[in-house]
Amino acid sequence: MKFIEPFNNKSRKIFTVDQIKAAHSKVKSGADFPAYIREIKAMGVTHYESYVIDGHIDYHGSMDYTAKVPAKYEALLIANSTDIEQFKAGLKAHQRAETDFLSFIRMCAAFGIEKWEVCMDKMTCTYFDKAGNVVLVEGIPY
Repeated sequence: MKFIEPFNNKSRKIFTVDQIKAAHSKVKSGADFPAYIREIKAMGVTHYESYVIDGHIDYHGSMDYTAKVPAKYEALLIANSTDIEQFKAGLKAHQRAETDFLSFIRMCAAFGIEKWEVCMDKMTCTYFDKAGNVVLVEGIPY
């Protein structure tokens, strides 16, 4: 006979939108991103999608758990074509703390980035255009 351990809420990490917002409030530039990722990973976030159009984010955890952060700003127009080289240059500037988050978002929209997805297992951040094509995959320093 096989013993099946009962479901234990203590073994499942549940995070809230408020906890995510508190962690995100510490991010002032791209230079703060790795620490933010470490913090939300410790909360139990397995991956998330961040949408440039209005800033809404879907955070995912184990057992199909999702916490949704609603839109943060008025909808932006996402360019139909992607300027990969300009995007890469703007991303590098943001990672050097030369721009704030809203400037980074506007730059993403202007250069055709629709969203990015962060995977905690792989420690990657993948940027996508409006057609769902991968524009760039970056490793996240841990």
